[in-house]
Amino acid sequence: MLAGLRPVSLNFLNYSGFPVLRTILSKPLLADVGLLVLRVFTGTLLIHHGYEKLANIDNFADAFVRPLHLPFPIVLSYIAAFSEIGGSWLLITGLLTRFGALAILGTITVAIYHAVITAGFNIYLLELLGLYFAAAAAVLAVGPGCFSIDELIVRRFSSAESSESSESDAFAGSVN
Repeated sequence: MLAGLRPVSLNFLNYSGFPVLRTILSKPLLADVGLLVLRVFTGTLLIHHGYEKLANIDNFADAFVRPLHLPFPIVLSYIAAFSEIGGSWLLITGLLTRFGALAILGTITVAIYHAVITAGFNIYLLELLGLYFAAAAAVLAVGPGCFSIDELIVRRFSSAESSESSESDAFAGSVN
């Protein structure tokens, strides 16, 4: 019964004749655009949580930090607020991105712990926290991508190092 079937040609997937299509569909470009979208949207959506904490720090400490029986609830509340605000701005701008992602990851980990301790495994509480956690973990693992200030800094220093090494190679060649 299968003897009459012939293989399907996948030539339509070969886009080598279309350089614009190759550029659009190339993995590095799409990955970097995806990281940009992930960073900017995560930072933009998360930043208001930090500002809300600062607006009423005592209420946040009473509702979220004291039930965990952690010491210095007001101080820890300020740390959580500034971690969310600072980490969000670092994600959005792409400056010290992994440090910002780590700050967010720490705060969200404590928030997930609080949600599980106080409400159990309630999916409605955990889904947003899980998304923030996954986004911060992904940026921490993969990095900011090429559309970031971090990338500009790396390019600046790598071009300076390469020009210094080529100058020293030229000097060494002239001495010999």
